[in-house]
Order: sequence, then C-alpha cells, then structure tokens
Amino acid sequence: MIAVTGATGQLGALVIQQLLLHVPAEQVVALVRNPAKAAEQLPAGIQIRAADYNDVNSLESALLGVTKLLLISSSEVGQRVVQHKNVVQAAKAAGVPYIVYTSILRADSTPIALGKEHLETERFIIDSGLAYTILRNGWYTENYTASIPAALQHGGLIGAAGEGRISSAARQDYAEAAAAVLVSNGHAGKIYELAGDDFYTLAEFAAELSRQTGQNVPYHNLTESEFRSALLGAGLPTWLAELLADADAGVEKGALFDESHQLGQLIGRATTPFGRVIGSAI
Repeated sequence: MIAVTGATGQLGALVIQQLLLHVPAEQVVALVRNPAKAAEQLPAGIQIRAADYNDVNSLESALLGVTKLLLISSSEVGQRVVQHKNVVQAAKAAGVPYIVYTSILRADSTPIALGKEHLETERFIIDSGLAYTILRNGWYTENYTASIPAALQHGGLIGAAGEGRISSAARQDYAEAAAAVLVSNGHAGKIYELAGDDFYTLAEFAAELSRQTGQNVPYHNLTESEFRSALLGAGLPTWLAELLADADAGVEKGALFDESHQLGQLIGRATTPFGRVIGSAI
C-alpha cells in the first residue's frame, strides 16, 4: 500500500489522482487530520486514515500495512522538523520500509531560510535506516500566479528577485514526479533536484502576464525589506511576509534556477511552461 501525508492539500490531492492511474484505489492510503472532510474531497475507493503530524500514536496506527510512504512536508514553518521526525519515527515503528520526502531545491546549499528545516529532515530520514528517495522540489509556478489578481488590480507586480532566474514548474508536474517514484523501482537512495525546463525572471513573468491580459503590468523590484513591508501592508501574516521576502532574495542569488531537467526526465515529458500556468490562472 502507498500512503500520502497531507492528502487533502494542493499537492497531496494531485498525487492521489496520479497514483490512481497506476494502482487500485484500495492500495492508496490518504493520511489526513479530518477523515470526514477528506471523504468529501478525495476520490472514492481509497483508504482514508486519521493522522496528525503532531500525534505519533495516530501516525503509527495509520501507517500499519503501508509499504511506501510519501511524506509531503508540513505547512507549519518552524514546526516542520519535529513533525517530520514524528512521521519518520512512526513509520519505522509501523514497519514501513520506504519513504519519499518532498524537500526544497538544493536543500544542502540554498540561501533560502526554508532550506534549513528541509535539510535537517533529509538527514534524519537518511540516518533512520529506512530506504528513501528525496524529491527536492523547486518553486511551483502557482506561487507566483497567486499574485496575479493583486498585480492586475494595482497595475504592477512587486517582488525582490532582481534579475534572478526561476526554473519553476506546475504543481501538477511535481505531483506526477512523486507518483512516478512511488509506483516504479530504481529510486531508492537517490536525491532528485526537480525544477522546470524553462525559466524566467519576474520581469519576464510580468511581461507574459501583460501579453496575455492586454494590460500593462510592469515589474517593480524592491529591496527585501521593502517587499516584506509591502506584504505586511497588504495584510499577510508576519511569518508569510518574511518567508516570501526571503525567498525572493534567494531567487536573486540563483536559489531557484536549475538546468538539470530531472523533473522532465522523471515524468517523461517537458514540464508545463510558465506561460501556460499564467493562462490557466487568468
């Protein structure tokens, strides 16, 4: 059986859909905090089990009989290491032999602050004795298309990425890669650096948005501090404003640019062009 944590999340739900193209529904286990809610959202026929990153006992019970586990990183920044360790320890106790983890692009060298929790999790998994595969996911293009409504409303896209190049891909691409690793052999012990085949600067992203909408949407580059202040002024919580500003500062240093094309190789096709993701968002 293949289990997926965070199965009702944006990535987890897509992975579940992909798995069902390859394995019977009864062999797919969705690990969720709210089974009743999940039953309304997820495909019929799969197993839905209650599991909480903060509750080792619930995790251990939910993982019984599982042969492959996809640990999708927690969304609770600052709590991730403890939560991820809970999952890994529960997996060992439940007899799960193999774990796949969604990390961040070049976790061992990234200047992005998020990398620290991911790298510590990676090391814990590697030291656990379990067979493993690390999927170092680059940025989702949707991280930027989420800013489109505000950019159109205010007539400009803001950021702090300078001329940094971004090799992002659609969330669907990363979901297909995770499913491909889970349903095929030969991935144990490997660390994949996953990113999109094409790349862009935020100025080029804004230019493509302008082209597709017919509205002039220039890119305004700010300092990291100015960008953080702008995000706080827009009502974002402090932790998220700091995270996004730090990520953009990392982009300027090349943190989200990659030309290895490992993602496209895993999914057997070119990754989704950023312009197509923009088109789906407007």
